[in-house]
Amino acid sequence: MQTKSINFSNYSSFKIGGTFDVALLDAHASREEIKNHYLIGSCNNILIGNNPPPLMMLSKAYDYIKIEDNYLKIGAATPSGKIASFCKKHDIANFEFLSHLPGKLGGLVSMNAGLKEYEIFNYLVAIETLSERKTKEDLEYGYRYTNINEPILEATFALHHGFSSEKVAIFKKMRSNQPSAPSAGSCFKNPQGDYAGRLIEAVSLKGKIQGAMCFSEEHANFLVNTGRGKYEDAVVLIHEAQKRVFKEFGILLELEIAVLDRDFKSFQPE
Repeated sequence: MQTKSINFSNYSSFKIGGTFDVALLDAHASREEIKNHYLIGSCNNILIGNNPPPLMMLSKAYDYIKIEDNYLKIGAATPSGKIASFCKKHDIANFEFLSHLPGKLGGLVSMNAGLKEYEIFNYLVAIETLSERKTKEDLEYGYRYTNINEPILEATFALHHGFSSEKVAIFKKMRSNQPSAPSAGSCFKNPQGDYAGRLIEAVSLKGKIQGAMCFSEEHANFLVNTGRGKYEDAVVLIHEAQKRVFKEFGILLELEIAVLDRDFKSFQPE
């Protein structure tokens, strides 16, 4: 496979990471070639460490949107903003939330991304992977979860008309309390019946600074880079939040961001 050199301190939304070669995945790649590689998109929910696993990303051949047989078919390398713009132009409903949800389609589908009850899986029909086509019924999925464990090349969605500018405004308001500083979005998943941000604030970590990394004063569940943040400082805060919340509430906060470093050790309660 061809490779592309990427400086992750510029490329990732966290603005953290060194420069690494990333393999470009195309339709001719074999399962053996991609074995042990981690697929990235636009790095909006990823913290890159100093020793990441082999990385790969989809080639530009998978950046497309088309209407076919009354379905919407979207390549997995297509940015969310491009999808939102296409749907507005063609009066297509149910993708308004993507105007305020950064990422590329493959990553959004693989984690069932969304805002509140508006999730990418709501109107999903099927996905194409390197090996096969899978319908929605073939997949396990839930809140920010799917069992998809191979690269997605394309996704097919039900096509409904009626783009809503009112929904775009609602989604904009939903995101208005989120920090503008570099981050990877919500650091932890919300535990059932509670909110990660509330728990982090309850253990006095809102505004906590380690180096140039900080749990935001605007939203405690956002780990933000206030300057030249380092991977090591981000990990210290992640583990400290998990440790304090578990000690105080008996809840193990589960990461929503992906930490890509072969030396990273997940927090384990004693």
